[in-house]
Amino acid sequence: MAQNFSKETYLYWYELMQLIRQFESKSEEMYKMAGKIRGFFHVYNGQEAIAAGCMTATNHEDPFITGYRDHGLALAKGMSPNAAMAELYGKATGCSKGKGGSMHLFDKANYFFGGHGIVGAQIGTGAGLAFAEQYRGSKNVVLCFFGDGAARQGMLHEVFNLAMLWKLPVVFICENNNYAMGTSIERTSNVIDIYKLADAYEMPSDKIDGMTAEAVHEGVARAVKRAREGEGPTLLEMKTYRYKGHSVSDPQKYRTKDEVEEYKNQDPITKVANTILANKFATAEELKAIDDKIAAIVDGSVKFAEESPWPDDSEVLKDVYMDQSYPFIVD
Repeated sequence: MAQNFSKETYLYWYELMQLIRQFESKSEEMYKMAGKIRGFFHVYNGQEAIAAGCMTATNHEDPFITGYRDHGLALAKGMSPNAAMAELYGKATGCSKGKGGSMHLFDKANYFFGGHGIVGAQIGTGAGLAFAEQYRGSKNVVLCFFGDGAARQGMLHEVFNLAMLWKLPVVFICENNNYAMGTSIERTSNVIDIYKLADAYEMPSDKIDGMTAEAVHEGVARAVKRAREGEGPTLLEMKTYRYKGHSVSDPQKYRTKDEVEEYKNQDPITKVANTILANKFATAEELKAIDDKIAAIVDGSVKFAEESPWPDDSEVLKDVYMDQSYPFIVD
């Protein structure tokens, strides 16, 4: 598929996916060192092609919103690795001032609106963001990400109904990695093709190879174009796989090592690297230089987080409760 994409696109994809993979691997390492990172923690290893393909198919101003497996998408949208790692550490220099942690990354300047710990909560909030963009008259399109587990939440159906009724500019992206925590999709519903859930609302939908950046880009580009033209939402089911457990505490007894290895043979980063080498977009040495550059950035983010201060006690209630003296405007 290289003929459809430029050398610059492939190199961008490779560097971004390497950043996500190395950041996640390093942060997992820091989590397992007692006291470095605490709380619930979910990594994105294996799903990097989705973040990469979505980025090249959208504009910077298009808002992204997701659930608790949020580090990869936050970095893709432009969040500083320093701010992300510091947030994982709970430090004051983190993107959410150290109060959000792993599941609640947020970056308004880069149009990244979370990071949500409640399963499926972002589906309704994503539609709300899309309504705001429509109300403002912008041409921005919201990408709302959720997993196959969240697809079983009742809110999804209410949101799909209103999104179609109001033709909201939103692309719903189900990152179907086969397991809702430890439960396979076949055990949760008679409908195992999640994209078919859109049929009840006459919403356009498609199933996409989420392990291939080219396929993700093309599927998202079609859906985004439709939304920008005022034709409303689309549901995209991205078939992907997480190499790690649901969270770092997951013993993964519900799947075999052979299954994981089978998916690793479809590794999205290896696919992009092979295309780059086959088309002579870069040499193996040049790719190694990118790897080394990313490693230095990720190591630097750990150093930044380690040296950053903890939030001051005076910050504990800030950004949590609204000041009751807020000057409401009344007619």
